[in-house]
Amino acid sequence: MTTDSCPAFIDFEASSLDLIASYPIEVGLCMPDGGLHSWLIRPHILWQDWSESAEGIHGISRQTLESDGRAVSEVAHSLNELLPEQVFCDAWTFDSFWLHRLFRAARVRPQFQLESISMLLNPQQIRQWSTLRQQVIAELGLPVHRAANDALILHKTWEQIFLQGERTTALPNHSHQT
Repeated sequence: MTTDSCPAFIDFEASSLDLIASYPIEVGLCMPDGGLHSWLIRPHILWQDWSESAEGIHGISRQTLESDGRAVSEVAHSLNELLPEQVFCDAWTFDSFWLHRLFRAARVRPQFQLESISMLLNPQQIRQWSTLRQQVIAELGLPVHRAANDALILHKTWEQIFLQGERTTALPNHSHQT
C-alpha cells in the first residue's frame, strides 16, 4: 500500500458528548504514512463545559489541559499545515462539531475537508468495519479514547479493509482441467 492510497485520519476527545456546550480537548492525526501527531488543547476562555464521566473515559483532567494544553490557534494552524485536502473520521457528527468549535475559537478557517470514513467504504466494507476495528484494537493493545491512538486504530483498520479488498480482487478464477 502506498501513501497515495491511504488517507489521513483524525480523532477528537472532548469535554463531554453535549453537542451544544462541549469542546475539543485533544486531537490526534494519523498521516497516510502512519505518522502520528497529537495535541492537548487548552480550553478557550468561553469553554466551561466539563463531564466527570467523560474524564473517566479519556483520563484527561481539565487541570492537565490548563497546564499542558496548546492554545486553540496553535492547534488549528498545526492542523492546517499538516493535513492534506481531505481527512477522515469515524464519528462525523461529533468530530465536525468539535473541529468547527476549535477553528471558530482560533478564528482560522480549516484548509482541509473533514469526511466520514464511510465515504471510502462500500457496503460490504462498512459491515466488516466494526469487527476489523475490534481485531486491530486487540492486536495493538493500545488504550482507546486517546486521540492519537484512535486515529492510528482508524489507519490500521483501513489497512486491513484495503488488504482484504486486494486479496479478494487478486484471487484468480482457476478452471482446473484434467
